[in-house]
Amino acid sequence: TIFISSLGLGTTLTFIGSHWLLVWMGLEINTLAIIPLMMYQHHPRAVEATTKYFLTQATASTLLLFASMTNAWTSGEWNLLEMSNPTSATLITIALALKIGLAPMHFWLPEVLQGLNLTTGLILTTWQKLAPFAILLQLYPLLNPNLLLFLGISSALIGGWGGLNQTQLRKILAYSSIAHLGWMITILHYSPNLTQLNLILYIIMTLTTFLLFKMFNSTKINSITISTIKSPLLTTITLMTLLSLGGLPPLTGFMPKWLILQELTKQNLAIPATIMALTTLLSLFFYLRLCYATTLTMSPNPIHSMSTWRTKSSQPNLTLLIASSISILL
Repeated sequence: TIFISSLGLGTTLTFIGSHWLLVWMGLEINTLAIIPLMMYQHHPRAVEATTKYFLTQATASTLLLFASMTNAWTSGEWNLLEMSNPTSATLITIALALKIGLAPMHFWLPEVLQGLNLTTGLILTTWQKLAPFAILLQLYPLLNPNLLLFLGISSALIGGWGGLNQTQLRKILAYSSIAHLGWMITILHYSPNLTQLNLILYIIMTLTTFLLFKMFNSTKINSITISTIKSPLLTTITLMTLLSLGGLPPLTGFMPKWLILQELTKQNLAIPATIMALTTLLSLFFYLRLCYATTLTMSPNPIHSMSTWRTKSSQPNLTLLIASSISILL
């Protein structure tokens, strides 16, 4: 309870803070609250993931504090929105990119996510993104659009490429996260509302995916292949959610991509828009591979459908029901 409420407190502090020290403190509380949750299993892999996470987050926080101090030193202002020093703005962009795992500072994310269980992984990919994005959404007019564009396009590329040769579902979801964050960062300077929309939908779709994998108890592609036997209906929902994450029309995940491409072309950024659209094909390939694996196994006979070996759900279904409906039908 203490750790979960501290997570909430850290994010809330960053949301409401207008003083750089308060914002930094929120991020620190956030990092320190999730570390015991990550190490909860006390498996060597979890300890390794926690150490990697702690080091990267501490580096990012230090860089953020350094940037805000540089700004205060040159302008005498500690207010979040009085960022008059371009060097500070660039450093803050880099620090936040490291915090959320944007390429080329993404190396820690797949490794860390792979060492965690699905519940903590869910917190890491959804809740932990909120505080850095709250800062980015407030600072967007002051940030360098070219740097954001570079971070966004490289994240979309690496998020697509990295996921191609993975067999572990958590690593695939980590690369999917990098690609989605790339889309959000690309459009941040031109239309922060779209970034917000994309973030909300990404969180809902990731929540659904993690809950489904948790229900099937799958962490590898070969363990998702037998999910049909466990529950044909949930398999169909998994299929739709994965395609929605990939951004296929008419599912929910298509909407933010379409709007972002439209906005980029309005800003005369046809080449970045084309690159982003093509990198989505890479991501779509590994989502389709997951879908293919899910549908490979035949559904059991209707005669045996009442048999007792069906897995009983170990979690409340209402969250999953709402999240999956939104991530498929919006």
